[in-house]
Amino acid sequence: MTRRELAHWARQPVRVLVGLVFPVMLLLMFGYLVGGGREVDGDYVDFLVPGMLALTMAFGLEGTMLAVTQDLNKGVVDRFRSMPMADGAFLVGRSAADMLQSALSLLVLTGVGYAIGWRVHGGPGAFLGALGLLLLFRFAMLWIGIQLAMVAGRPELVQAVQILVWPVGFLSNAFATPDAMPGWLGTAVEWNPMSRTATAVRDLVGGPGGEPGHVWAAVAWPLALLAVFFPLAVRRFARLSR
Repeated sequence: MTRRELAHWARQPVRVLVGLVFPVMLLLMFGYLVGGGREVDGDYVDFLVPGMLALTMAFGLEGTMLAVTQDLNKGVVDRFRSMPMADGAFLVGRSAADMLQSALSLLVLTGVGYAIGWRVHGGPGAFLGALGLLLLFRFAMLWIGIQLAMVAGRPELVQAVQILVWPVGFLSNAFATPDAMPGWLGTAVEWNPMSRTATAVRDLVGGPGGEPGHVWAAVAWPLALLAVFFPLAVRRFARLSR
């Protein structure tokens, strides 16, 4: 299933390229055009890049969501079910391909971050740990997207569901600290799982806005989401494809 999805990359290179370029555009726009950095103690680029890395892991789910709904509506899944295959193999294979693209997107965005002045002040182990937290967050968001895609049922409804990701992404500390926000909004931002991941990443790479003790929350939130949405998605897929 993973090889099948990777083969689609060769047929649709523009979609893959757009997925890589879009977060770079956001980083450059907020870093140079919009600016910001209120209440940020230190270089804003060092604050912004980890936040953008976390935000990138929340965006771009529509590719996987569209692929799942299209296969369900075209009857492709019915052919797979005639083979000796577990119900979850189709979804896991699709998510594995998405994770490969997400890892590539992280590498591209990290390279651009270094080009505009971002630096990792922690050791190599801390940097790899930060990448691990980001990919774990992506994996959790991915299974939420897969579940929502099957609830939507049709490709034309996926875009409407994808819009729900934007409040999660921007209601976070990706671009500004909660201290610069009204009290009630700052509290909501601090409870956002993406904010936990961004704060933990900033702490691991030694950037401004990092706070010790957030790594456990950056691990616990995605694991809790996976514990809910992974079995829900596999169960719903099994029911829809019968």
